[in-house]
Amino acid sequence: MASEYHRGEMDISEHTATYALVMGLTKWGSLALAVALVVLTLWFCTPAGFLGGLIPGVIMTVLGVIFLREKKTGGH
Repeated sequence: MASEYHRGEMDISEHTATYALVMGLTKWGSLALAVALVVLTLWFCTPAGFLGGLIPGVIMTVLGVIFLREKKTGGH
């Protein structure tokens, strides 16, 4: 059985797709959690109120999407 293994011949496309999915969920989930914490903290723990929490949350979401989205590659 060990002789059937040949290094570098295994198709790893499923592993690569799973890794990309986990990294994407981690990245976007972390952004969502951070925004929720900021909004709820500002809303309930400061005198800023609902809009005082919502506005920074929207700004943080927009900046997070800009910085975390996939970058375009060279196009080859």
